[in-house]
Amino acid sequence: MKKATFVLTALALGLAGGAFAAYPERPITMIVPFAAGGPTDVTARIVGEHMSRTLGQQIVIENVAGAGGTTGISRAAASTADGYTIMMGHMGTHGAAPAVYPNLKYNPTRDFEPVGLAAGTPILIVAKKDFPANDLKAFVAHVKANGPKLNEAHAGVGSVSHTTCTLLHSLLGVQPNRVAYRGTGPALNDLVAGQVDYMCDQIVNLTPQIQGGTIKAFAIATAERNPALPNVPTTKEAGLPEFQVSAWNAIFAPKGTPKDVVTRLNDALVKALDDANTRKRLLDLGGDVPDRAGRSPEALSKLVQTEVARWASVFKQVGGAK
Repeated sequence: MKKATFVLTALALGLAGGAFAAYPERPITMIVPFAAGGPTDVTARIVGEHMSRTLGQQIVIENVAGAGGTTGISRAAASTADGYTIMMGHMGTHGAAPAVYPNLKYNPTRDFEPVGLAAGTPILIVAKKDFPANDLKAFVAHVKANGPKLNEAHAGVGSVSHTTCTLLHSLLGVQPNRVAYRGTGPALNDLVAGQVDYMCDQIVNLTPQIQGGTIKAFAIATAERNPALPNVPTTKEAGLPEFQVSAWNAIFAPKGTPKDVVTRLNDALVKALDDANTRKRLLDLGGDVPDRAGRSPEALSKLVQTEVARWASVFKQVGGAK
């Protein structure tokens, strides 16, 4: 009897191991909830390219934009939980979204299997080139004195630029005129043209304009300076240490995706982030590559819980998603 039990157990383990080894047997779709060419899309393509080689199957990027990224994430959340549809979520879709969208169709803390953090994208405070301040302390003083007269540009309610400047306003206790655009491109164009006063946005979108002198950069909201913009001080150095924020990007799978599949996907992500060329491509964009401890599903789960609570508090302070 004991011998028979041993044989059955060994057979079961062998079948389980075979199932794990078999995945994936066909291409994997990664839903990116934003338009092609944006920071989240670029991160997904860089990381996905290396992951495809590790997994032995292509990761196909599908862009499903709309409603601050929540349209694509809602669709991905409802997909079959078999590992063949995953998604690249970010700070907005899995952190701020519940505070911005009261009728959100998913719960970031319950409706997904976290796979791992892919990269962080630092946020900068920038202004038109003739803004009457030359450092962050002077910028803060001017905004506090002239808040309602100033125009802050953002890429639409729920966007990274909207969310991160909401955090800034909550810290400063100001309510400027908020000007919404259909994307970062138009907002940045008007900032360069001097039609609006300032904005908060991701380093990936801003570096060329900062380097070209067409806009001013007051600070970067990270603990250390970024190699892509070494002359831009951190918010801690510049006098506003409370403003620390990153538009992180991370891979999730639908709730119920088998644990061994999540483990396989995480292993491929870890290998991608350890690859010298992949890391260089992400760093050249100004991105932050998480350390080993920060790439686990457990670390991502904790990050999501922390971010949901953080943004709920921020938007409560300013009276909703204005």
